[in-house]
Amino acid sequence: TDLQPGDHVLPVFTGECKECRHCKSEESNMCDLLRINTDRGTMLSDGKSRFSKDGKPIYHFLGTSTFSEYTVCHVGSVAKINPAAPLDKVCVLSCGICTGFGATVNVAKPKKGSSVAIFGLGAVGLAAAEGARVSGAARIIGVDLNPNRFEEAKKFGVNEFVNPKDHNKPVQEVIAEMTDGGVDRSVECTGSVQAMISAFECVHDGWGVAVLVGVPSKDDAFKTHPVNFLNERTLKGTFYGNYKPRSDLPGVVEMYMNKELEVDKFITHSVPFAEINKAFDLMLSGQSIRCIIRMEIH
Repeated sequence: TDLQPGDHVLPVFTGECKECRHCKSEESNMCDLLRINTDRGTMLSDGKSRFSKDGKPIYHFLGTSTFSEYTVCHVGSVAKINPAAPLDKVCVLSCGICTGFGATVNVAKPKKGSSVAIFGLGAVGLAAAEGARVSGAARIIGVDLNPNRFEEAKKFGVNEFVNPKDHNKPVQEVIAEMTDGGVDRSVECTGSVQAMISAFECVHDGWGVAVLVGVPSKDDAFKTHPVNFLNERTLKGTFYGNYKPRSDLPGVVEMYMNKELEVDKFITHSVPFAEINKAFDLMLSGQSIRCIIRMEIH
């Protein structure tokens, strides 16, 4: 009922049913029905797959199954967008870009002239840095173990860099010394528990806010001294940048159309769908962290 043939949409790995308590809350995007679920491999309506090969079912992935020329999605997993938007550019908003950008602008909310530390300078981290740049942060400190990422990160507003391997003390102490007590905001985009601890402990007491984006291993545990909380540091988590896919994603696309958000610089490679494995090879080799798979259907 919400979509018509010919509409332009972005499929998103987490959905928005618009009916559950989460969807009706202004404070959450964690839909009860359609939030990310790696174990759900069938359609919700009948518990069956829409794909098969040689009579055997092929299961759905993350509600989208986009590595195919045709797919079937729940209506709550696709966001209708401006048909004038170039699909080969705005498709990157469906995952990492919104995750990082939203973590900064929607959750960390740095003030103009403030300092922000970004842990991890992959696609999500660079999007978080872009959010800090758009917000007017004066100091954007990139933290990464791979110094080869530093030059590229300058395009996204990162103007200082720290490689933890270059120091014989915890990186949070290094950042505290650089910033007279700590940064105003930090965004962790690695999934490393040690990076999460560092991101939290490197924010300034009294007002510092740390936002966790990276997904840790299931057996990991986060440990810090409770006095860090008592000294008025805040720790937050976020999922997909706190964007509601159907309600908010069309607006993010409009930001791109209005030149308020740069997307093109996030794309380092573009390969045809027939060479999809090449994209994975580029990613695994470290040559690409932001790659588009082109659908060429005639």
